[in-house]
Amino acid sequence: MFKKHFKYIPFLFLLFFISCAKRGSITGGAKDTIAPTLKSSFPENYSVKFQGNKIKLTFDENIKLKNLNKQLIISPPMKNEPLITPTTATKVLTITINDTLQPNTTYSMNFGQSIADNNEGNPFNQFKYVFSTGDYIDSLALGGRVKDAYDKEVASFVSIMLYEANEKFNDSTVYKETPRYVTNTLDSLKTFRLENLKAGKYFLVAMKDNNSNNKFNPKSDRIGFNKQIVTIPNDTVFELELFKEEMPFKALKPSQSSGNRLIVGYEGNPKNNGELAKITLKNNGEIVPSIVTKIEKKDSLQVWYKPLKVDSLSLNIVKDKYQKDFTFKIKNQKNDTLSIKAVQSGILNFRDRFTLESNTPLVNFDKSKMKLIDKDSADVAFTTAYDEYTQRLYVDFKIEEAQKYHLKLMPGAVTDFLEKTNDTLSFSTSTRNRADYGNLIVSLKNVKQFPVIIELTDEKGEIVKASEYTESKTEIEFNLLEPYLYTLRAIYDENKNKEWDTGSYLEKRQAEEVVYFSKGVDVRTNWDVSQSFDLSIPYTPEPKKKKEKEKKKSSSF
Repeated sequence: MFKKHFKYIPFLFLLFFISCAKRGSITGGAKDTIAPTLKSSFPENYSVKFQGNKIKLTFDENIKLKNLNKQLIISPPMKNEPLITPTTATKVLTITINDTLQPNTTYSMNFGQSIADNNEGNPFNQFKYVFSTGDYIDSLALGGRVKDAYDKEVASFVSIMLYEANEKFNDSTVYKETPRYVTNTLDSLKTFRLENLKAGKYFLVAMKDNNSNNKFNPKSDRIGFNKQIVTIPNDTVFELELFKEEMPFKALKPSQSSGNRLIVGYEGNPKNNGELAKITLKNNGEIVPSIVTKIEKKDSLQVWYKPLKVDSLSLNIVKDKYQKDFTFKIKNQKNDTLSIKAVQSGILNFRDRFTLESNTPLVNFDKSKMKLIDKDSADVAFTTAYDEYTQRLYVDFKIEEAQKYHLKLMPGAVTDFLEKTNDTLSFSTSTRNRADYGNLIVSLKNVKQFPVIIELTDEKGEIVKASEYTESKTEIEFNLLEPYLYTLRAIYDENKNKEWDTGSYLEKRQAEEVVYFSKGVDVRTNWDVSQSFDLSIPYTPEPKKKKEKEKKKSSSF
């Protein structure tokens, strides 16, 4: 019997080894890309004559809630947020309303992208539950877009609000009361649509509501508004520009930073038309000589005084109608010492000024103890200028290409406020060839009014790399620019103060208009670039592309 079947054994072994040699992957089937759907709701979605305080939503699969606090928009807003349970995976959501609902009012609960299936996270996009406490559902709508008044890109999660234009509305309403209707641009949209609205007259406001309380806090929030009352129904596409208001000037209590220096924080702008707030330092009623300078990139001033052996000092600050007195203790601390450094430690570009920074304010300059020479040791003529507010000393001279410069400050060339002088100091810088730079001519088209500030900035519009001010010219030359992909920006300078000014909600004043060119301007080495800039064409940001990451699982045996 064994001999009869022995001839099949090699064949069985061959089949076994072939099956073991095969490799494969377990894919788990096709990826689920279908969003959950609503099977039923109680009361039914879009119900009228709504009563009670509970809503049940039943879905066709287990769902989970994501970022509900950001995504859920209830309009009109409720004073007390509803309780939505459970927060774990479920097929049934229960909404418990903790507010007294207004009569004859249509309510909308837009869940945004907060509802997603439990396994793959596919969102149930913009699901809305709508009900009315009256006899019908309000069905009117209003749409538009938001932009930032100054920045190239607008923030995410901007609230769009409608306030009823009735006898109760006044300038303080946006600070104290919630709106009648509200919606949100969420994280990727710059457009908005308010739905389920009642016919009437409204004030339209946009707000980057950082406190998420539907009330305007000018310290932290940005605001935009439509000047005229909006009548609904209305098919106009509204554009709202967000701006951060400049706070009224307010000084904070001074703090001692060294044996000869105070730090005074502030809100608002310490300058008015270029004139600094008046700061007076006193010791027992007698004025103490002082100098006020700015801390770069901080809302703080430095008040310098010569070392005193006193227990306390007083300080008075006056700006316009604002006045404040402070009294504070003085401790025995180490004094500041004079130190000077060059801003340009390597290459000096043709559009730059050779600049020295001191850590203490300078008061006296002896040009006879300063010497500037080139790479051939030839004397170079120069002038100096000092900006006390920023503590910067500018050394101006005719900059030549492919040159090296050496600046020497002999002892006593500068004296600071504390009567300290410098030791011997040497600073070196060099220049490139003109061919290493590019030139740009910007031709302005459709300028509505002058003057206009034309700026070249970094990609985000944050750092100004070059700026020109024009009161009539439409061809602006930017010569000897560093090679770079510049962002081109125009500012309509309505008040002619040569800087951008923000808006004011209370004054019903919009921010000065800013126009961005639609794409980057590429300035290359040894190139002359001519660029037409049509100021009548608004900048439209490209929609952000979302990258989908798929994880592939495989197994072998």
